Order: sequence, then structure tokens, then C-alpha cells
Amino acid sequence: MITPHGEIRTPIFMPVGTAGSVKGLTATQLEEIGAQIILANTYHMHVRPGEDLVRDLGGLHGFTGFRRPFLTDSGGYQVMSLSALRKRTEQSVVFRSHLDGARLELSPERSIEIQMKLGADIIMAFDECPPWPATREEVKDATDRTARWAERSKRAHTRRDQWLFGIVQGGVHDDLREESARAITSIGFPGYAIGGLSVGEPKEDMVRVLDVMDRALPQDSPRYLMGVGTPEDLLESIRRGVDMFDCVLPTRNARTGQLFTWRGKISIRNARFARDASPIDPSCGCPTCRIASRAYLRHLHLSNEMTGGVLATLHNLFFYLDLVGRARESIVAGRFEAFRQETLLGFSASAP
Repeated sequence: MITPHGEIRTPIFMPVGTAGSVKGLTATQLEEIGAQIILANTYHMHVRPGEDLVRDLGGLHGFTGFRRPFLTDSGGYQVMSLSALRKRTEQSVVFRSHLDGARLELSPERSIEIQMKLGADIIMAFDECPPWPATREEVKDATDRTARWAERSKRAHTRRDQWLFGIVQGGVHDDLREESARAITSIGFPGYAIGGLSVGEPKEDMVRVLDVMDRALPQDSPRYLMGVGTPEDLLESIRRGVDMFDCVLPTRNARTGQLFTWRGKISIRNARFARDASPIDPSCGCPTCRIASRAYLRHLHLSNEMTGGVLATLHNLFFYLDLVGRARESIVAGRFEAFRQETLLGFSASAP
């Protein structure tokens, strides 16, 4: 994908920078590990510092110093996650700020207005993500509203230097997913997101829905699976035609001491690493594995030193970016399925 701030080579993982910052990392560090695009949260940037300030200081790129592409979500996820603080109508969603209780209102038009001011390269139509569990009637209601809001979002979008993606909902109901895909693709967007997964549903349901989406979405448009997931999830999703991912898992787990390797996860808190001079993963080329031992990282983590969180985050994000990069290479070489099986076999081994 070609954007005003650079090319995005898929499949790609997008580090999550909710408030315009990937926790613990600078823009230079993100570029060093190969982050092609990062995600910022419309709701949170609207609450603080405000989209007008961001626009006046050069948009997300000028404000944060990250010069590569940005994606902003629509705030629709907060319709679900902040359900105790909001009231939804057909016209809009009224929130009470999680910071100070101030009244906030988001509609498709307002969400798009905010995202245009933030200046991301890829923005999302305003949608309603149904929770898990939910009744079929509740899911259908949210799915139908998502289609109506998608039409309003497209009408409100006037910046031609941004990609606007539509979002498909439908929960774990195959027919609702197909119905949503028909409705959203008939409106017409340059890319399509698969929303409402990894919200608590069984893994087998997620995989089945991705099979449905693989058949229902255009083959020549980017597909973005929102909020997913584990390394295994990424491989299974790429197998089903997904191009783009975001998830807090690698950064959040880094801060709790869980690190990803090509031979499975390790907890750096484990006492067996107290005198271990080896890197997290001997086959990893990240900045952390080049300079830090497991023993040192364990010491930093147990001492609650912020450097430990930074080094762990660098490693986990590099691992995710390396994973999708190798997946791309295997696709180009025509051997993705062999790569997937070899990688999953490695994950099932015991990390040294």
C-alpha cells in the first residue's frame, strides 16, 4: 500500500500507540526495528490532548515525530469497552470521559472529522463492536447499525490523501458476517477491516469466521484483522488472506516479563535465568538480543527498572515484525504453508 508517508509491505503488524506513543519506545527505536506503521486511538487522542492541538502541530506525524504511516481506529471499540460510561442512539454515542467524567459525543461524522484532523494515513469508519457473549439479536442490531454508520462515515470523509477502511461485524454468526460483508463492500472502500473478533469467543469460532471472511471479502483489497493476536493467530490469519494486524499483546506482555522466541514464550522472571548469559533468543537480531543477557533482563524486571520494559518491548515487537516479514518472504517464494508448519512446530518446543 502506498501512502503519503511511505510504502506498507504486507502482511504487516502495527504496534499499538494508543495515545500517539508505543509505550516505552521512541520514534527512532520504532524505525530501527522496522515498524512500517503504528496505530493511534481516536477516542483517547480526542480526550487528550485533542485533535485540534494535534492538527495545529503537524498532525500525528509532526506531533509525535514518527514520520512513517499512521492508522487511527474510529473510536467504535470504545462503544463496547466503555459501555458503563456511554449511551448509544442511532445518531451517536455519548460518553463520559474516563478521565474526568466530561460529556463526549461520537458519531460517524464526528469520528471522521477527528481522524481527518489527526491526519493518519489510514482511518476507519465508525462502527459498533458487539460484546462477547451477546444474543444474536444484539449482534444483528450492531451489525446493521455498523453498515448504516459506514455509509455516513464515507459521506463525511473528504480528505483524499487518506485511505478510509470499512469494518465488517457479525460476531460468530456466519450468515451475519456474510450479510455485513455484502453491505460494507457494496458501499465501497479501498480496504476492509474484520472487527469483533478476539473479544472472548472460542478460538475455533474465530478461525471459522476468518474462513467466511476469506470467501466474502474482495481478493484485491487489503484486509485488516483488528486486535489480533498471538503469533499463532497471525499465521492462521495470514493463511486466510489477512494482510494487517494490531494487538497490545507484545508490548503488554513485555512489561510483565513474557518474551516471545522462535521456540515459544519464556517468563524472564524465572529463577533459571538468574545466571544465564545468553540473549533472549540466540537467533534474534533485535537491539536487545545484541546487547542484553537473560540474567540482566531478569535483574531489571525484578528491580522494576524501566529499562527492562523498554528492552523487552523492543524484543517482542521486533519478533512480531520479523514474523510477518518472514511470512511475506515465504509467500513470495511460494512456500508459506511449509513456513507456517515449521514455525508452529518451533513454537511448540521448549524454549532453551
